[in-house]
Amino acid sequence: MNQKLQTRNWKQKLHEVIYEADTPMGRIFDVVLLILILLSIIFVMMESVKGLSEKTYDFLYYSEWIITIFFTFEYIARIISIKKPAKYIFSFYGIIDFLSTIPLYLSFFFIGSSALLTVRALRLLRIFRILKISRYIGESNKLAKAIKDSRAKILVFLFAVVVVCIITGTLMYIIEGEESGFKSIPISVYWCIVTLTTVGYGDIAPVTPVGQLLAALIMIMGYGIIAVPTGIVSAEYSASQKAAIVNINSQSCSNCNASKHQDGAKFCHNCGHTLFND
Repeated sequence: MNQKLQTRNWKQKLHEVIYEADTPMGRIFDVVLLILILLSIIFVMMESVKGLSEKTYDFLYYSEWIITIFFTFEYIARIISIKKPAKYIFSFYGIIDFLSTIPLYLSFFFIGSSALLTVRALRLLRIFRILKISRYIGESNKLAKAIKDSRAKILVFLFAVVVVCIITGTLMYIIEGEESGFKSIPISVYWCIVTLTTVGYGDIAPVTPVGQLLAALIMIMGYGIIAVPTGIVSAEYSASQKAAIVNINSQSCSNCNASKHQDGAKFCHNCGHTLFND
């Protein structure tokens, strides 16, 4: 019993450090992770720069190994500190953690110059570590929720934009014709999308007065269209902020890894498991 209790205690403490940011050790752990993630991203980008000294490349290589070993221990610790490891392993962040850690180890299993080129490309997957940052930024969860709540409105809006592009693209095909570069309706729709988004590659342009007038209307419409999705998400974000009456902490359940628990909660809102509060 004592041994089981001791095992439970150290797993509980490990879980509090790794999964929770409301404790002093949890905050320190998150800050260290953020620094290492940012350093790792810088190292990956620097490795692609040509003309650096051999010592610089050696420093980047060995530094990346140190960071990779640290993240390996972090990955293992996250697995063993919860009762249902699959909840983490197959979660979004679990997959990102795995993909961003494993590439460097693959170099042990590939021999030959052609295989090394493959490993070199796979090592770029370490750039996925930048996605880990969002785990430690509480506001990112609110923004993600606002975008999720807005998806129906945004999809309807995008559908309306596609309809406008098809109609105006077809009109432009009729007005300008093939001699002006509008060789088909799909190409005309492509031109309309490029114009509506204010990108304006310039590979196709109307030459007739009517076509130029229609193009001007599409350009003006583009400025308004760009602002609509931003307004939709902003409105949802503002509404979610007003609706957030209760305080949510960073505590994570050691059984199912669920988060977003209210302050002072004794049990997990997902599985009912006891939450360990200080």
